[in-house]
Amino acid sequence: MIYEKELTNQIIAAAIEVHRILGPGLLESTYEDCLCHEFELRGIRFERQKALAVNYKGMQTSSSYRIDVVVENKVVLELKCTESIAPVHIAQLLTYLRLSKLKIGLILNFYVPVLRQGIKRIAL
Repeated sequence: MIYEKELTNQIIAAAIEVHRILGPGLLESTYEDCLCHEFELRGIRFERQKALAVNYKGMQTSSSYRIDVVVENKVVLELKCTESIAPVHIAQLLTYLRLSKLKIGLILNFYVPVLRQGIKRIAL
């Protein structure tokens, strides 16, 4: 088992490698493809586009959301390619954490020139 701090460090290192090679400004889906490939190369387990159902008072809604990537069933990743991380992005990740019952999440914004400037760690 990998501990969350070590795991988030590994995730960030993989994301930095992807950003170093590709640079900023591509589609989120491209970064997702490449980041997941980087995880495979590093032996990190993940699930892409994980469905997240919403339950309301015992009823499961017909709408579901998709988490970009869940790593090692511990860390939720929300990938962005936008000028800045907005409060709505933080709220989205907090909601995904609450609904998935996971405790740690990262927003990775690949739009920035240096990826370290585009990382936001959220913990419940």
